[in-house]
Amino acid sequence: MSSEPISWLDVDRIGEELQLTHPQMKPAEVSFPTLRALVEALPGFMQQPGHPCNERILEAIQQSWIDEHD
Repeated sequence: MSSEPISWLDVDRIGEELQLTHPQMKPAEVSFPTLRALVEALPGFMQQPGHPCNERILEAIQQSWIDEHD
């Protein structure tokens, strides 16, 4: 895991971090509210001004996590 801060736009890195942190979870079955909470709980995650979370970002994060999981 890197020590650089993570924000919502770091989709691929978030997918990697989620797979490392929650390898037992099935990313395709994680609801968006749960996914959001998991991302916000990652070490180094910081909300960036002007980059709020939305459904499109969550979909991209979930797909990245699915790719890492497979």
